[in-house]
Amino acid sequence: MKILVVEDEIQLQQTIVQFLENEKLIVETASNFAEGLDKIISFDYDCILLDMMLPDGDGMSLLRELKKMQKKASVIILSAKDSVDDKVEGLLVGADDYLAKPFHFAELWARIKVAMRKNQQHGEEKITFKNLSIFPEDRRFLVNGVDIKLNRKEYDLIYYFMLRPERVFQKTTLAESVWGDHIEMADNLDFIYSQIKNIRKKLKDANADADLQAVYGVGYKLI
Repeated sequence: MKILVVEDEIQLQQTIVQFLENEKLIVETASNFAEGLDKIISFDYDCILLDMMLPDGDGMSLLRELKKMQKKASVIILSAKDSVDDKVEGLLVGADDYLAKPFHFAELWARIKVAMRKNQQHGEEKITFKNLSIFPEDRRFLVNGVDIKLNRKEYDLIYYFMLRPERVFQKTTLAESVWGDHIEMADNLDFIYSQIKNIRKKLKDANADADLQAVYGVGYKLI
């Protein structure tokens, strides 16, 4: 799961990042409106944590831009302003939730999971495709009801494909979605092939009714 934290209070931003990374999420950051806009234009996220008061703009305008682009990310507003009018405006513009500062991180994590379940899992606890099942909140992956052991990146990749079956993804898209900003330091994308190869073997060994197919010159898709 890939999260964008748009927050200008650097200490709070880094504390949120540390907490979410401990939950095994990929986390990217923006400290102002311009950075946030550049990120949402350039990349896709599963969830965006959005501060309303930014030094060069406001979060509500960023939320409106996000909705114009028809991005599918869940949005949770983080704001020191706790008035009913602010909450109503944010929800009407398209936010999924509104959390007033200061907040407990356990509550933030719970709200992220609820927003993700509503938007990407249609309210269900698990995602299914053929005889594959994935439980995002527990990071469990099953084939025919049997738990399959995956390393962190293997899980992140199959989770990404399970949300978008039958769609072809380029290696760069997969790398950005599963490795985040760190991918810029990579010399090449050969590690994607290695992870895909490991997943395919585990799927075959478990008699899965699905496979990760290479599309020559393009990328991979779950079929």
